[in-house]
Amino acid sequence: MVKDKTVNILVTGDEMAVVEQAAALRHMPLSQFMLQATLRAAEQVLADQTRFVVPAEKWDELVARLDRPALVLSGLQDAASRPRPFVEP
Repeated sequence: MVKDKTVNILVTGDEMAVVEQAAALRHMPLSQFMLQATLRAAEQVLADQTRFVVPAEKWDELVARLDRPALVLSGLQDAASRPRPFVEP
C-alpha cells in the first residue's frame, strides 16, 4: 500500500512530550505511534455507531422479539399511503 497523504497537526510542547514519551516506551517511530493511536480511536468511534453487544442472557429474548410479527399501526398505514408532500408527482 502506497502512503501518499500527509496529516499535519499543531500541538503544545507538553502534548508533544507526552506523545514522544509514549512512542519511545513502545519503541516505535513517532509517526507510526500517532497513526496507530488515531486508527484505534477512529475504529472505536465507528464501532460505537455500527454495532452493539447483547449480553448472552438477553440473546434469546432479543431473537424472540425480532422474530415476532410486526405490529400493524393503522395510523402509520394511513400516513404511509398518502402522497408525499415534498416530492413532485
